[in-house]
Amino acid sequence: MIEIKEVTQAYQDKEVLHSVNLTVNQNEVCALVGHNGAGKSTLIHSMLDLIPVKKGQIMLAGIPHTKEEWKKHVAYLPEKFMLYPQLTGEENMRFFASLADKQVNEKKIEEKLSLVRLWDSRSQKVKGYSKGMLQRLGLAIMFYFEPEILILDEPTSGLDPMGRVDILSILKSLDNMTILLSSHHIDEIRQVCTHVAYLHDGTIDKYTVNEFCEKYSTGGY
Repeated sequence: MIEIKEVTQAYQDKEVLHSVNLTVNQNEVCALVGHNGAGKSTLIHSMLDLIPVKKGQIMLAGIPHTKEEWKKHVAYLPEKFMLYPQLTGEENMRFFASLADKQVNEKKIEEKLSLVRLWDSRSQKVKGYSKGMLQRLGLAIMFYFEPEILILDEPTSGLDPMGRVDILSILKSLDNMTILLSSHHIDEIRQVCTHVAYLHDGTIDKYTVNEFCEKYSTGGY
């Protein structure tokens, strides 16, 4: 579960987040939406302790975000995930898995690569992967760690229609995972999310997907 309480963030004299409150309950899939510059990246980076919080509290899986223990429960896939182009998909997977496990679980590697439909491409060098394949490999690496909470930053950004379909299909297949994903696409939100956190004017309003789509059906949020 994600709990954000009265979080305020500012850059110099400009306040970006003002007493933000948000709870994402267990197994919810919550979209984080808002105009460019609304503070979505600031909020995510604050949650991950990449930016010190000026005021307020953030809890991830019941652990304050300032304590290292939350990292065992959370996986974060940024919009641009750095992979090693000269290595194969399987070699990339094995390298990142080795950061968590002294002995890499080969069965789990096969399972997660199969989940994102990359097992048949495991021996191909990543420099030959399409952008959609790269994004799916990033997801497979996150899934290896079996997080309770998954945070995704624009997971379909820059993908062609088929690449977007692949990512959405994978996300829809997940069980027992709390997900927060930033997105600009209402159609994607309808397909995979249970709730929407609308960030505007430095604060957040949370809706069910149906409530949000009814209120902002013309896309004018």
